[in-house]
Order: sequence, then C-alpha cells, then structure tokens
Amino acid sequence: MAVISNRSVVITWTGDVEYTQEFPAAVNATGSGKNDLANLSSGANTITIPTGAKAVTIIPPSGNTVALTLKGIAGDTGVSLHLTDPSSVALTSTTFVLNAASALTGLRLIYS
Repeated sequence: MAVISNRSVVITWTGDVEYTQEFPAAVNATGSGKNDLANLSSGANTITIPTGAKAVTIIPPSGNTVALTLKGIAGDTGVSLHLTDPSSVALTSTTFVLNAASALTGLRLIYS
C-alpha cells in the first residue's frame, strides 16, 4: 500500500498586516513516506530520490553552521539553502545533489 502525501506551503503574517495564504501541491497518491536522517560529507553528495516521491523537505539540524547548496547535478551553480530553516522542493528527477561546505550530521530529508 502506498503512502498518500498532502504537502503545502503556508504563509502567515501577523502584526500590522494579518494574512494567511496556503499553496497546496497536488496530492501524491503514491508517495514514499520516507523520512531519512542523513550525514553528508564535505563536497557534493548525490541523493537518490525514493520511488514515488515528488518532493523533499530538507531540514538542517538546529544551530547548523555548514553552508548547503542544492543542485541538479554536481557541476551546477545551485541554490544556497538557509542554514537552519527547512526547504521544501518539488522534484522531477531521480537524484539531486546537496553540496556541503564541510561534513554535516543530522540532516533530515522527508520525502512526499
């Protein structure tokens, strides 16, 4: 039996401006439900996407100081990720690369 995944991004402002907006992704009826705790080596780390996954949420460990760059392949310039905030990314390939400025332990990857 597959895992059904409902993923969304919610933006909420409070204070001088009160606003909430939700941006739901398409329901993935064949999600993997995989939740990995990864250790990265310094440099390019190729990550294999589990079968059925259409997105990954990358959660650095709290207090992280290691720079992370998300890439399609090792040679890409990539996009720098926040040191401690989670990043949710929709996927269309079978692998992606996380480049770490130095070794990093305790990076959480949640696939949906």
